[in-house]
Amino acid sequence: MSHFSTLRTKISDAEILKSSLRDLGISVKSEANVRGYNGQQVRADIVAVLEGEYDLGWSRNADGSFDLIADLWGVAKKHNQTELINSINQKYAVNKTLSEVKRPGLQNANVKLVVQK
Repeated sequence: MSHFSTLRTKISDAEILKSSLRDLGISVKSEANVRGYNGQQVRADIVAVLEGEYDLGWSRNADGSFDLIADLWGVAKKHNQTELINSINQKYAVNKTLSEVKRPGLQNANVKLVVQK
């Protein structure tokens, strides 16, 4: 029986996801296996290689968004999974916003970014 869970996300930009993971000091692999319980593995488009025996992975859906795939029980053994996933989502949101602001026509726009806890 698989221990892997699949969660829908609003993440859609692979390059920004990868750079966000790197910004957080997380090693990134593309087209790799996500490590899970008892040596189980599942293939994903993007893999965050975590300290310990478990990883986080993202696989692209037909609509262009990514699903998060992980053995959440295993990840929680070494990491606070809620804080980890929230920090990845926050970093992604900031990086995505900054990349959108750099688009042509928005160079002179005023942007106010408010981060709330």
